[in-house]
Parts: sequence; structure tokens; C-alpha cells
Amino acid sequence: MNLKALIIDDEPHAREGIKIRLQEFPEIQVLGECSSGLEAVESINKLKPDLLFLDIQMPEINGFEVLKRISVEKIPIVIFVTAYDKYAVKAFEYHALDYLLKPISENRFKEALKNAITEAGHRNIDNYAGKLKAMMTDYLNVIQDDGSEQNSELKSYPKDYLNKLAIKAKNNISIISTNEIEWIESAGDYVYVHSNSKKHIVRETLISLEQKMDPRKFVRIHRSVIVNIEKIKSLNSNDHGDYDVYLNNGEKLKLSRTYKSNFQDVIGNAL
Repeated sequence: MNLKALIIDDEPHAREGIKIRLQEFPEIQVLGECSSGLEAVESINKLKPDLLFLDIQMPEINGFEVLKRISVEKIPIVIFVTAYDKYAVKAFEYHALDYLLKPISENRFKEALKNAITEAGHRNIDNYAGKLKAMMTDYLNVIQDDGSEQNSELKSYPKDYLNKLAIKAKNNISIISTNEIEWIESAGDYVYVHSNSKKHIVRETLISLEQKMDPRKFVRIHRSVIVNIEKIKSLNSNDHGDYDVYLNNGEKLKLSRTYKSNFQDVIGNAL
């Protein structure tokens, strides 16, 4: 799949570094560069790129303001580029959005670009736009707090979570307890819910279902996987910096580095 990209960063060497890395990906066409937020809004509306490399901290208006002001019908896929900001990182990870920390790691760049290409192949525009909006709302709410420790976490979790899930199969509807769910995997606009060694299909996206599940129990460990942490038996690190996650039923899943921080926060222990 060929994607048209726009690089937005006020630092010339940062833009050049991204362009150089993109030379390894002939399927990515660079439409241009922007050095400010206002220039970015104009360029996005005019060029209609498929992919943005978007710096958050920029003069005039920041990266989030850029996204608020664009008027294109098809929201571009965004890879955020930023210096370390723990609140932004938490927001990106919780909402499963890709980001690159400066200085940019070669491996993380390739991983983020691979994810963007995959996302472009099967994404739902409305869902993606909603995910971006929710992430920005979370981030802005957090940084407006008084900075005390008790206010340093994202506040976007819904008040009520599902405790039952309806599974429809032809003319039959079965009800399962969310406590029985072992893990959930994405299948485009559907999800597979694994429970008691059975695999159920539900017509709902992973992102949508994630918002309804208790985040203290159901944690995203991979771009396409949510796991019930009460069903985890053990974890083993591998050579790539990821972890193999073993469930009580013997199932083996993967905890990717992108979601490691959020997983640690939920279980209360460093890996």
C-alpha cells in the first residue's frame, strides 16, 4: 500500500532525519514538510496526506491544535513525534496511538511505520478520529490539573464497565460474564473473545470494546490484543525487548514494548 506523508516539525534536522529514514520505504511518498503549526494546517487541508509525522511542541500552535483545526474528510494516520512527556506517552499508549520519542530510535521508527501501514489497510475513519479526539481530551485534562501526584493519571475511563457480554450467533444470543474472558483479539471491525477455551466473534472494534471494559483488569498488551490480567500465569522476556505472556489455559500472547509501560502501571510492578 502506498501512502502520502507530510512531515511536521519546527526543527530542520528532525525533519531531515525522518526523510532519510523514509528512503528505506518506497511505498511512502513525502508530499512536503512544515515547520510550524499554522503551515501544517494549511498543507494538510490542501494536500490531504494519508500519514502525518507530527511534532507536538511547535511555535504558534502545537500538534494537538493542528489536529483540531484541520478540515479534511479523511483524517490522516498520525505518528506523533515528541520529546519525553509522561502524560502524552500515557495518552498515546492508552489509546493505542503510535509515537516517537526524540532522539528517534531506528527500531521504533520502523515499528511505528509498519503499524501505520497496517492501520491504513483496514482502519475505520470514524473510529480513528474518535480515538484521536479522546486522546487529546485526556491529555489536555491532565496537564490542566494542579500537577499533584493523585491527578497525574488519565481520567478518561468510563464510570460503569461491562460485567456481562452478549454473544450473538445466528438466532441465538448467549451471555457470558466478563470475568470468564481470557483475552480479546482484533479482527478488523470485529473482535474474537476467548473464554473458557471457546472463541466467540463479536461485531465491535477492539477500541470500542476496550472503552467498556474495566481498565484495572483488561489491559491492552499489543496493538491487536487485550488480556484479562487475572488470567495471566507468567511472563518471559525475549531477545527483542518484548515479553511472552502465558495464560492459565496455556495460551501464549505477546506484550510489546509499546504497551509495557501501561501494563506495569496496572499490575503495580516494574518488569
